Amino acid sequence: MWGSAEPADSYYEVRPECTDVPKTRFKIRAGKTLSVRKWQSSFTPEGYLDLSKILGRIQRGGIHPSIRGEVWEFLLGCYDPKSTFDERDQIRQRRRTQYTTWKEECRQIFPIIGSGKFITSPVITEDGQPIQDPLVMLETGQSKDPASSGDNANNQLSVNASSTEIVKELTSNGPLDKKVIQWMLTLHQIGLDVHRTDRTLVFYEKQENLSKLWDILAVYAWIDTDVGYCQGMSDLCSPMIMLLEDEADAFWCFERLMRRLRGNFRCTDSSVGVETQLTTLASITQVLDPKLHKHLDALGGGDYLFAFRMLMVLFRREFSFCDSLYLWEMMWALEYDPDLFFIYEEDSSACDKSEGSNKGRVKSARHYGKFERENMKNRGPNSEAPLPISVFLVASVLKDKSTKLLTEARGLDDVVKVSFRN
Repeated sequence: MWGSAEPADSYYEVRPECTDVPKTRFKIRAGKTLSVRKWQSSFTPEGYLDLSKILGRIQRGGIHPSIRGEVWEFLLGCYDPKSTFDERDQIRQRRRTQYTTWKEECRQIFPIIGSGKFITSPVITEDGQPIQDPLVMLETGQSKDPASSGDNANNQLSVNASSTEIVKELTSNGPLDKKVIQWMLTLHQIGLDVHRTDRTLVFYEKQENLSKLWDILAVYAWIDTDVGYCQGMSDLCSPMIMLLEDEADAFWCFERLMRRLRGNFRCTDSSVGVETQLTTLASITQVLDPKLHKHLDALGGGDYLFAFRMLMVLFRREFSFCDSLYLWEMMWALEYDPDLFFIYEEDSSACDKSEGSNKGRVKSARHYGKFERENMKNRGPNSEAPLPISVFLVASVLKDKSTKLLTEARGLDDVVKVSFRN
């Protein structure tokens, strides 16, 4: 009914040997998907953007892949829609300078940063001493990957050898700072995760793209001393690398996304950040479908930990690459708050303020995403921050697949397979 649909998979090419990769269900549909023409026509000559005109289209049909990166920058609050082209260019340049400064700080400590290489094995002990065991250097974890070659493995070995020399030099003048030790202990884990992330895509056959992903995650771990790096962040950062050509722009888009999700990664001795969402998911399911909740509880899933990964990395593992991006932008459009840019700027010492001002900005309900409008109606003066739409999405999937789950799920692995099976 919408005319011819353009396949979206062609924008994210899969390596030919990866034949078991699920095909995307997302289609680019004329009149439904946000097109280049519709996007460009939403700006005034000065650069002001009426985002309210296109939120509905994003919610219904997603964003054309060719403009996805620049639209995401607005959905994630990188820029204020009520700013001009010139104001955004100034902000972009300042952020690029800030990222370059942070990256140089990291490079001064560990020169592998920005070298086009990365490490996959630890280079220091927990007390900051260099690891010199040659067996550790050889165990790069690359030999089993079909994309690896002998040259790549040798290159990785040389990186590990040179990184040992770097650590020796760093420690020659005394013990390393606690922050430096903590950061350097994460670098090989970032490398291991980078090497596993989206490796079915042709894009990551290039070493430079893997290294760019490693650099961004390493710099983020350096500046976010509270959370640092946690497994799963590479899944969230990977699309930014593909959609935004400039490394600094990709970093800031990822940084904005982490502002929404970093609470999920914050862990204490007694709790995990996403635990509240899992508890709420259990309560919702118990109300919507008591029989299903009882069945899940009998399978040992009453704590809903089977949904942990879904909420942590926003369904990156449950859907195809292309479908997960469509799902992200749909959720962000529904949750959109026009004050997002100012909320983030006021909470950040790293970013400069916009040339504009939030004072006197007239906003109607149409400037907000549909989900956020409902939150505004129901939110009391002292109410807690609303739950993300992802929690309700999981609940709706479980409800929709309830009959199959009751008859086919005999273990927690089955719950995930049945829930997200075509």
